[in-house]
Amino acid sequence: MPHYNVLFLCTGNSARSILAEAILNSKGAPTFTAYSAGSHPSGTVRPEALRQIASAGFSVEGLRSKSWDEFAQPGAPHLDFVFTVCDNAAQEVCPIWPGQPITAHWGVPDPAAVRGTPQEIDRAFAQAFATLDRRISLLLSLPLASLDSLAIKNHLNSIAHQ
Repeated sequence: MPHYNVLFLCTGNSARSILAEAILNSKGAPTFTAYSAGSHPSGTVRPEALRQIASAGFSVEGLRSKSWDEFAQPGAPHLDFVFTVCDNAAQEVCPIWPGQPITAHWGVPDPAAVRGTPQEIDRAFAQAFATLDRRISLLLSLPLASLDSLAIKNHLNSIAHQ
């Protein structure tokens, strides 16, 4: 059975990309291994993201804010897919990823940018989690081993609108 490494990118690597990493590692194992990184990592993971992940029953162990440079270095995991989950990261010049992974943009509104009551902020994190969870579930339903890279790219782009 094939194995796929997936990198989720965002600017700060503190919320959306972390959520996606946790969801895919929980739902996609052992076929998928997910990672996350940021172009300008904040250095910390938002506590609201960690609470959302834990409340879904997923592990928060090992989640940390890190630079995308870690994944462009020799010895980094070979990447099969790279997803940007924020509009800023999608517009930045990304490192050259060895092996030419399939890329897609899955923009999700930034829950960390929401200002309001704690309940409103938690709701924004829950909505981001639900959007990413739905998209990742669709990814997991694709017969990747039987599709060519163009068909996969088309499917991934259509998932971005789900």
